[in-house]
Formats: sequence, structure tokens, C-alpha cells
Amino acid sequence: MPRSCAQACGLVVVSHPRGQSAAHLRDSASVSVLTSALIHAGFAVLLSGDGGPTSWGSPAGLAALGQVHAQATDLFPWSGRTYALGLSMGGLMALRSALPGAPYPVEGVALIDGWVDLRVAWGSALSRREEIGAAYGLPDPPEDLNPAWLARTWGPRPLLVFGSPDDRTVPFGRNGEALWAEAGEPDLGGLVRLSGGHLGGNRFTPDVARQIAAFYRVLERRR
Repeated sequence: MPRSCAQACGLVVVSHPRGQSAAHLRDSASVSVLTSALIHAGFAVLLSGDGGPTSWGSPAGLAALGQVHAQATDLFPWSGRTYALGLSMGGLMALRSALPGAPYPVEGVALIDGWVDLRVAWGSALSRREEIGAAYGLPDPPEDLNPAWLARTWGPRPLLVFGSPDDRTVPFGRNGEALWAEAGEPDLGGLVRLSGGHLGGNRFTPDVARQIAAFYRVLERRR
């Protein structure tokens, strides 16, 4: 948390890529570019384990995150406002946490190469299908557990979406681009098209970090 958090700070919850953990995020020089900028901008940062390395935004993972969030917000002067940042698979958790039924309210979501459409992920590879089935305890999770479908149903949300048409891991057109077109709140956040493959170095630059911090700061001023 920032040293300046003497009275109250907002909290940014960072959700990790597939196969990773909070420890991976903590030890990543790339991710530290983002988290350092957020702390410098006055936000506390929670690196989330999301209920496991392959939780895929599942209800069990969301419940685990809710418990960790409750514990974390007791450790510093929290303002009561939470923001989400999802990386790759973490996009599912970040988006789901911002929708009704989540354990705490989320004011805005930023995504970097984020999965948001569970059905697209489920159909993209057998390994992902098996992981999703295990995480959800269902052989074929229904659409009403799909964060992208829920976002479309529940209306616009403040979104800042980074992604690349060159991404061969997460199809940008069917995830971040589609989400922004169908559920982004006008005049807030935006869609930022980058180049190169999945989670490339240009996602973890001071400029991207500045854009994310500025997005959350705008939302802070909407109190």
C-alpha cells in the first residue's frame, strides 16, 4: 500500500494469468511496473490467488477472493472502493467481480489480454475445457455463469481494455473487443489496441501503467 494512505485508499485487485499465482505476480518484474504505478497513484494493491492457478473465474474462486478481500481491507485504511485488473485468464475473475452477486462492489475493470468469454475459452482447447470443468464442477458450465454473457445482460460498466489482434492465445475480437463494444460505458476507459503476441512486453510499460492508474483516478473522482 502507498505510504500516503494515512486516511483512506482505494484498492486494486490484480487477478493472475492461467497457471500462475499471487507469488508469481509479486515476483514479476513486468507486473511490478503496473503495481508500482498504482501504488504511486495512491492505490493499495492486492495480488490475488483467485482460488487457484486454474480457477477460470469460477464461483469457488470468486468466493475465495471475497474472503481474501475482506481480510486485506482490514489491514489498511480502506476507502470502501475497489477496482479490478485482470491479466489473461484473470480477466474472467476481474469481470465477474464487477457484476451483481459478487462479494464486494467493484467500481471499474481494466483488462490486459483478458479472457472474458468463458464459452470461447471452453471451446478453444481440450486442456482448457478440462480445467474449466474441474473449476466449475460441471462438464459444461451454462451461459449464466459466463462473465461475458452476464456483462451484456446487466448493462454498461466502466472498462479499460488492452489487447492485440495478433494474440493467438486469447482471441481479442471475441473477448476484449466484443466486451467493450457490448458492455463498455461510453466516455469512460476505452479500448486500446496493441501489437504482438499474448502478454508481450508492450503490455507492461510505464505508458500502459499510467493509463490504468489514470482510469481508476477518474473513477475515484466520481464518488
